[in-house]
Amino acid sequence: MPYRKDLAQAAIEWFPRYLRHFQGHWEGVHFDLLPWEKEIIGKLFGTVKADGTRQYRTVYVEIPKKNGKSPLAAGVALKLLLADHEPGAEIYSAACDRDQASIVFNGARAMIQQNPKLGRKCKVLDSTRRIIHNNGSFYRVLSADAPNKHGFNVHGVIFDELHAQPNRQLWDVLTRGSGAARRQPVVFAITTAGYDRHSICWEMHEYACKVRDGIIDDPTFLAILYGADEQDDWTDEKVWVKANPSLGVTIQLDEMRSECRYAQENPAAENTFRRLRLNQWVKQESRYIPMERWRGCGGAVDAESLRAKPCWAGLDLASSIDVAAFVMAFNEDGIVKLLCRFWVPEENIEARSRRDRVPYDVWVRQGFITATPGNVIDYDYIEAEIEGLSSDYDIREIGYDPWGALQLAQHLEAKGFEMVEVRQGTKSMSEPTKEMLRLVLGGKLRHGDNPVLTWMADNAVVTIDSAENVKPDKKKSTERIDGIVAAIMALGRLTLHAAPMAKVEVWAV
Repeated sequence: MPYRKDLAQAAIEWFPRYLRHFQGHWEGVHFDLLPWEKEIIGKLFGTVKADGTRQYRTVYVEIPKKNGKSPLAAGVALKLLLADHEPGAEIYSAACDRDQASIVFNGARAMIQQNPKLGRKCKVLDSTRRIIHNNGSFYRVLSADAPNKHGFNVHGVIFDELHAQPNRQLWDVLTRGSGAARRQPVVFAITTAGYDRHSICWEMHEYACKVRDGIIDDPTFLAILYGADEQDDWTDEKVWVKANPSLGVTIQLDEMRSECRYAQENPAAENTFRRLRLNQWVKQESRYIPMERWRGCGGAVDAESLRAKPCWAGLDLASSIDVAAFVMAFNEDGIVKLLCRFWVPEENIEARSRRDRVPYDVWVRQGFITATPGNVIDYDYIEAEIEGLSSDYDIREIGYDPWGALQLAQHLEAKGFEMVEVRQGTKSMSEPTKEMLRLVLGGKLRHGDNPVLTWMADNAVVTIDSAENVKPDKKKSTERIDGIVAAIMALGRLTLHAAPMAKVEVWAV
């Protein structure tokens, strides 16, 4: 497809000619595009097909916050509305809710107010969040019930913070069939990285990576991704430069340094820094366990050497169709060693592996997970296996969540096991949750590099109340954390009865 330098340069020059910034010390300054912005605008408006219409129909821009993506999107909306020569153009701002969608719209409105020439060409209706061009074209914010509506004749969509979309409905309504009567409609999606890998944003992120890397040939899709790679050191300032093309202009280095120091000292803030500042897709919004410290606790756990030794256990059944977990905790001279058992239903392993992109099938073959017969977890199988473990290990108590495990707990109690209800509120879970983190940060835990437990540790999110009580939060954890919950329950029983363990007072929120 031809690249028309004249069209690209005209679009790039349109921004400072007609638009001005509207916030902070930039207010009133002509909107001169930064190099990375020029690349996007030049490619979008300068790359055309043989008939002269735009090549790109979707622009996906994934970039850390404060690089200026919202003002850029506002400028694109006004360019499509005021200078794209499209009769009756319909431009929409879309996001997870009306307030978020209004952020880009409000920027466009402010730019119009900065330039009387633009103000004479259109009317701003604040009550309906709409800008109407004198030729009948309009730019508006979509209402919350937009997914239930049809009939949009889209010329342009500005999709803000795609990672926050609760589902794919709004995206599908605005990109599937809308704008069929338009010659060159465009969807301009801007977002920071997210953490839900079952979302429409992750789907688009994966697609954008494949287009960028040449794996998928889609000449209509422009992929712009700025961010740190998964293996990059998030504390390295060179990585910050790579991820933030506006560093030194809209983002100050001292600000980044301050936030990085805070994230290093407060594990719960690490993922926020990595996601918002470095545009890394993380497993959850706020991290519970720093994974480099967790990996440092991966020393071998010799199951044979623990035979006949006392231990305390945690049992989390969670759901009959997902992962069940049983974790035994041993205290040897102040070092806590964990032995784990996991179970999944045999019949849906392959489907779950494809759906969750997690190698359950490999873990079953390697012996880290046991597949029980049928399409739901066989609790009789688990009961028999725990009985078998009791012949090898001195299981003093089993903590369990009564939700979903009551019947199995009654069966085990009838067979002589000491069963203890551990409800999942902060009263029961706060101290052992903090203790787990203390042990990890102090290097006093050994998990034997169990890949299932490590995956769950990487998924774990905690809820913290105003009194700094904490507990694992399965709702906020986008993947399974049952093994971590079972380990915390086991640790709670162990700390009540076993010899005192070395304390490492480093809990921070």
